[in-house]
Amino acid sequence: MSTTADPLAALGALPGVPEAVDSVRKAVDRVYGHRVMRRRSNEITAEAALRGARGSAALSGADWALEEVRRRTDFSIDEESRTVGAALRLTAEAGQLLSIWRQSPLRVLARLHLVAAGGAGVSDELVGRPRLAGEPVDEPLVELPLPGADEVAGRLEGLSELIIAGGSAPALVTAAVVHGELMALRPFGSHNGLVARTAERIVLIGSGLDPKSVCAAEVGHGELGRAAYVAALDGYASGTPEGMAAWITHCGRAVELGARESTAVCEALQRGAA
Repeated sequence: MSTTADPLAALGALPGVPEAVDSVRKAVDRVYGHRVMRRRSNEITAEAALRGARGSAALSGADWALEEVRRRTDFSIDEESRTVGAALRLTAEAGQLLSIWRQSPLRVLARLHLVAAGGAGVSDELVGRPRLAGEPVDEPLVELPLPGADEVAGRLEGLSELIIAGGSAPALVTAAVVHGELMALRPFGSHNGLVARTAERIVLIGSGLDPKSVCAAEVGHGELGRAAYVAALDGYASGTPEGMAAWITHCGRAVELGARESTAVCEALQRGAA
């Protein structure tokens, strides 16, 4: 990451990133300009939350059909159902944490992990705090090198300082860096992917890019698929300008697909089909 006074803004100037930022803004504007959004935005928000949770759970190994997620009421039966339940809880929690995020991102991350892991068979001693030296990480679908606990603590503090300081970086860039950094660090013993994707959502909402939370990036990440997600994460973890740009543009594409999904929901509601 750049060492300039505003490193996130510097990332926003990488080749291909300004175009991704512009494309995301146009996609978001399209869905917000839909006539159904003016009358039924709460319904679109609720549907985006459900679909976003489904997409995030799929990337964590629980790839359920949307109607199964909609129908199910018991999310404690097995590991997959607990993963889906955690994704749903996190989506519901995200909007409640915006004001705290701006002041204390690390507190929000701890809360997100508590929400995700609580009741999911994780030891209470490991819930709601970054891992300590020697503690294992259960994140089988991500095989990036695992930083030590000291490095995790230092980089989390640095990330927190960047968020609190603010800056001129586009919302997409900040959201992508928060997401990528959490996946590279995997600061918790479990549920890091679900937490990272929820943190990305919080940034997109709180920045004003997607204030009604209808452009769920998790939908797009799920649609783009696990292989593309992992490959893009490898680019972020490499720290090269090309890798960072590829990750940010990947996240931009995910937001665009989330916006497209909600536009389709608007169209269905307009036709009376949903």
